[in-house]
Amino acid sequence: MNWDFQFNLPTTIEFGSGKVKLVGEQVKKYGNKVLIVTDKGLAQTGILEKVTNSLKKENIDYYVFDEVKPNPRDVDCQKAYEQFKDKKIEVLIGLGGGSSMDTAKAIGTLMTHDGNLSERYGADKLEREITPLICIPTTAGTGSEVTSFSVITDTKLKDKMLIFDLNLAPKIALVDPELTLSLPPSITAATGMDALTHAIEAYVCNMAEPISDALALHAIELIVNSLPEAVENGNNIEARQNMLIGSLIAGLAFGNTDLGGVHAMAEPLGGLYDTPHGVANAIFLPFVFEFNIKANPAKFAIVAKKLGVSEEYKTEEQIALKGVHLLKELSSRIGIPKFSDLNYVNPKDFEFLAEGAENNICTIANPRNITKKDYLELFQLAYEYKGMDVHV
Repeated sequence: MNWDFQFNLPTTIEFGSGKVKLVGEQVKKYGNKVLIVTDKGLAQTGILEKVTNSLKKENIDYYVFDEVKPNPRDVDCQKAYEQFKDKKIEVLIGLGGGSSMDTAKAIGTLMTHDGNLSERYGADKLEREITPLICIPTTAGTGSEVTSFSVITDTKLKDKMLIFDLNLAPKIALVDPELTLSLPPSITAATGMDALTHAIEAYVCNMAEPISDALALHAIELIVNSLPEAVENGNNIEARQNMLIGSLIAGLAFGNTDLGGVHAMAEPLGGLYDTPHGVANAIFLPFVFEFNIKANPAKFAIVAKKLGVSEEYKTEEQIALKGVHLLKELSSRIGIPKFSDLNYVNPKDFEFLAEGAENNICTIANPRNITKKDYLELFQLAYEYKGMDVHV
């Protein structure tokens, strides 16, 4: 194969227990006036205090915007911009899960580009770098601390919109496993499945390349072997560390390639119903995985082996199909609900959701050609799923 690709590493990664204490030192590289972007739940924990204590130690002025919501909204990004645009903010800190980090990226975009956020939807729409950003993840899920993406819910369109530009990349990722110890099991499960989806889709998508493949495969192995323990025993620091590394390197993988049909389905679902992104990914992952197998049975068989499938199955397709079973089994074990368990979901909306999925940018990179009709069938198939029924 004649490879031709680009791989970007614009973010400096500081990984290890206690790294959060370095935030004050890191901020001073870029300025002395900070806006911390987080959510109200996290603001009430000791994690925010760890950050502010480090800033105080370095005599750094700071403000806190704690109105981030899951599936972050354009109106909240705009609100933060209007509230702080005259404060001469020099550095942003995204503290929390992907929602906080994506919101910080969007706020940084507005601070350096002004105007309406919707003008920046799409790829390469920024003329300059955003306000220097330091990301501190408190979940092992999105990998947003090392990506050049920001996914924001447009409240008028009722859909998730993507801003993709290297100018969005955080300057520094402070990745501290201790910050994830207090994460509840349900959030650990959902964010962990988000990270697993990133790794799998990065590996099988039609934009994959050798570096992303290596990262994605290692991420799959780390996540599959650590996620159940992290859910069932949240104080296991080794499991938490492995999940955070898995999430981070999955972010590096898909941040340099793309995703696929799982995200194309999950994002309109989140835009319409506000479904947690990790839950949506986990629900659709086995069904899209099975749909895509025929595009590249060899690659899907490799993923299935990383998931734990043995060599007893004779063909690559059989191995890959057994992987579908293990994905469903994993979701069930860690408490991910089935699609039909989400009592707010109305099958009458599937047409709208399928159209949104077909138009989603991730559809382009799906390894198998996928249409609105296919998405409609996949939404219905996932909704009708009642238990372990994979055809092997």
